[in-house]
Amino acid sequence: MNKSLQRVYEYHETTKHAQHRYARSLGYMDWNTQPDPFRVYKGAQTIKLPLALSNTTPPYHLLDEELPSAPLVKESLSQLLQFSMGIAAYKESGGSSWAVRCNASSGNLHPTEAYVILPPLLQEQNNSTCIYHYAPKNHALEKLAEFKSSFWEGLAEGSFLIGLSSISWREVWKYGERAFRYTQLDAGHAWQAFVVSAKMLGWKVTRLDSVSDSDMSTLLGLGQKDRFFESENPDMLLVISATEVEPFISIDGLIKNTPLLFEGIANRLSPSMQKWEIIPQIEEATKEFEIAQKKLHVESFKKTPTKESKDVVIDRRSVHVMQKDISKITKEQFHTILQSVVHSQDGKENSAHLALFVNRIDGYESGLYILIRNERDKESLVKQMDEKFEWKKTELQNLYMLESGDFMATSKAISCNQDIASDGAFSLGMLCNFSQQLQEHGAHRYKELYWECGAIGQQLYLEATSIGLSGTGIGCFLDDSMHDLLGLKDNRFQILYHFTVGRGYVDRRITTKPAYDL
Repeated sequence: MNKSLQRVYEYHETTKHAQHRYARSLGYMDWNTQPDPFRVYKGAQTIKLPLALSNTTPPYHLLDEELPSAPLVKESLSQLLQFSMGIAAYKESGGSSWAVRCNASSGNLHPTEAYVILPPLLQEQNNSTCIYHYAPKNHALEKLAEFKSSFWEGLAEGSFLIGLSSISWREVWKYGERAFRYTQLDAGHAWQAFVVSAKMLGWKVTRLDSVSDSDMSTLLGLGQKDRFFESENPDMLLVISATEVEPFISIDGLIKNTPLLFEGIANRLSPSMQKWEIIPQIEEATKEFEIAQKKLHVESFKKTPTKESKDVVIDRRSVHVMQKDISKITKEQFHTILQSVVHSQDGKENSAHLALFVNRIDGYESGLYILIRNERDKESLVKQMDEKFEWKKTELQNLYMLESGDFMATSKAISCNQDIASDGAFSLGMLCNFSQQLQEHGAHRYKELYWECGAIGQQLYLEATSIGLSGTGIGCFLDDSMHDLLGLKDNRFQILYHFTVGRGYVDRRITTKPAYDL
């Protein structure tokens, strides 16, 4: 086994929560070093974007249909960014105010940054390629670099790139050693946020599989260490286009012309930082180049009519309390939510399956269930999991009841004794094909598994919101207690993320303010 893979396995085991031993963190909130949630580049030219709140967007239930594509203009780009990485609202309580964004984030800490690489056609005064940082606080672009490139000749007109990166310190500040997991989940949330926002414009999103972390770092200027105080690491590069794009496009044409020094100096987010050696070690280990997954055909399914897609995105919230007395949902609602994540979020082969605690669903016995998202793994799961499980088929294809009974206390205990895991209609753990995927595809696959789970989480949020329900991601769970419940004895399959759906409690003491001044 190579050193990078060994480091991944060690990190994953070290950062598991257990009943009597949580993963190491500071143990308290050091408010003096709380990171600024907004990255800005001092000295960079700022271009204010027009707000898209008055734009008409397709009904949410039609987003998987073939919709007409919008032209690439300032207004459409603005809408894409606002309804993916922008601020949805401000919340106020007890003299404090905080932003809620369209992309969900662990602890609302938002380690993910977005960069836009635009072709000359959008530039009004020149014919250069430009690289921008998206600044969600002011809904603006900060211009970092400008150069000539022939790269765009190989793409359909109106295509452009989005780069996603992570500032791990924002999560490390609160979560310590486990923070890398949450940082990668948040990258997945952001990725899916772009997928949904692009669909509103009739655009398609393709994650490039042929770009190394080193090339991404060069393209986004992240390797220019003198411009940064905190480390910022590249995650993924997306092509946004009106047409399907192959995921193996080379960006050499961009890299060779990218300036050695960008404009703007990144703001310092904290006066000082805690040192956790395990974080840079796992970041370094997972830079290993990705081997692409095969593409699959993705089918859509018919949904009940819903409201405008922008309203679903803007209304999405995490909740802290589920109202168990009114959290029962219908079978149809349950199926709608699960069907929205049956298929891969990017058309690639799935690695995550959903182990579900069904608590309050009409037409379903309470119990432990599993949704198989890749038939490749079913036989192995049957053999690896508890032999007493029934594997009883349900009305929904690939959803099986494993064991009937009341699992509410169990689901709460496994989710770090959080009531939200037991008081909703159902909760779940995302069970990933783990060691096999890492062995076949390398250490970088560790990040990608979390991205897949984060993307599923973002979709679950939106699907629940679209039908009047609430959802919340749960990053704190007892890893091996969940594995023990399922009867798993080794790391062939691992739980990477938990989630819960029900009807959330709305705290009337917290007021909502508009995200931006109109």
